[in-house]
Amino acid sequence: MHEPASARSLAQEVTQLPTSFASCPQFFVQRQPPAVPRGPGLRELCYDGFAVLHSGDRKTPVYVAHRLNKHALSGIKRQRSDRFFADARLPRAERAELDDYKRSGFSRGHMAPSGDMVTEEALAQSFSLANMVPQSIRHNSGPWSKIEQDTRKYVQRAKGDVYVITGPVFDSSSPRIGASGVSVPSHVFKLVYDSETRQAWAHWQRNRDDEVASRPISYSELVRRTGIEWLPVGAIKP
Repeated sequence: MHEPASARSLAQEVTQLPTSFASCPQFFVQRQPPAVPRGPGLRELCYDGFAVLHSGDRKTPVYVAHRLNKHALSGIKRQRSDRFFADARLPRAERAELDDYKRSGFSRGHMAPSGDMVTEEALAQSFSLANMVPQSIRHNSGPWSKIEQDTRKYVQRAKGDVYVITGPVFDSSSPRIGASGVSVPSHVFKLVYDSETRQAWAHWQRNRDDEVASRPISYSELVRRTGIEWLPVGAIKP
């Protein structure tokens, strides 16, 4: 499989940026957000149901984190919402706008899925463009949607909390869309961590119409491809 130019070389060349998410550490394993390479315009955004580290350069998330369990998922009857919006907490020069996606050929792809939200407020907030990346339309509605549904099915069987980190991966040829210059990822990934079993795996998908839902990769392989330790030391069961 062709891999993008990963963040590994970048992580070796620039200082790591520890993130705190002081207002919403509950979305992270052991309340410890991952450290990522420093970059321009990185901002922490807390929502009711998820946390976003946002890149003002890419106008997309660096990653999005949220926590699930079977009790929460079964506790609400959701009303469908599709009111996308630009998050006013981000400076205009650092954020995507609704017009950027129009006639772009890409869908507004959720990183934290709307189907994972457990309150009406969290559901509405999941449509923030800060939670989106330009995603292949067929991939978003097909294989990626299946991965999201399969993750929820796993959560319904899990005994404890399941933590999910989702994000885009870019390479040197990643195009941009819209007047704001929103970066289009070459790949997207979804890391799933079961706090009860202390097991983790990741879905790694090309952002293309012809992509299929492939077998998950190991946590160590995700770290190798991205150059980032997404979970605290010792979180994975030996």
